[in-house]
Amino acid sequence: MPLMIAAYRLASATFDHPLHLGVTEAGPPPAGLLKGTAGIATLLAEGIGDTIRYSLTADPVEEARAGRQLLEALGLRERKDLDLIACPSCGRAEVDVIAVATAAQAALEGRGLPIQVAVMGCVVNGPGEARHADLGIAAGKKKGHLFIKGKIVRVVPEDQMVEALVAEAERLVAEGVEARLAAADESAEAEAAADRAALLDEKGLDVNHSSTRIAKIRSRLEE
Repeated sequence: MPLMIAAYRLASATFDHPLHLGVTEAGPPPAGLLKGTAGIATLLAEGIGDTIRYSLTADPVEEARAGRQLLEALGLRERKDLDLIACPSCGRAEVDVIAVATAAQAALEGRGLPIQVAVMGCVVNGPGEARHADLGIAAGKKKGHLFIKGKIVRVVPEDQMVEALVAEAERLVAEGVEARLAAADESAEAEAAADRAALLDEKGLDVNHSSTRIAKIRSRLEE
């Protein structure tokens, strides 16, 4: 893969011809996907490349899917499918983020919703961190806080998070962002703020004990 990147850089600097990017013999997923993405994405980010192909030891459909998703992620292709993002969870999360994200992915996939949806573990940071997402939901105090472009629009019971997310996603695509923001529950933001404050009071700002860990690392480096 490093050789592939170096070769295309040299070709791009040497002549002005269209370049077809690919990491040959990348192998089966997931390693093949990582190799292909590392090579192709690096060059596309530098403005090098005109066409691409993932060379995977897998069904060609997987190659096409990977290429489409990469171009959408880089902003080089208009989004046609769902893009679900999620936080890695932390000590403040009160739900199983992996389980909720997996359930949301399964429920939303195949519905033809060309939007970015975020599943976030806590309402303290979630809506702000994922404010670029079209739609998201953040957990906190046995509730799910639905947000559109970072603005809290509705609060639902924790066990209805995925169901509410799917319903709002379909409305968002059908009606548009402005219409859904206008239909927001006026009390949702205040409720989210109260839950945010309660979580901060209960678990503090440094929920992952980062300061303590950094101090330990520094002390070891100084030994």
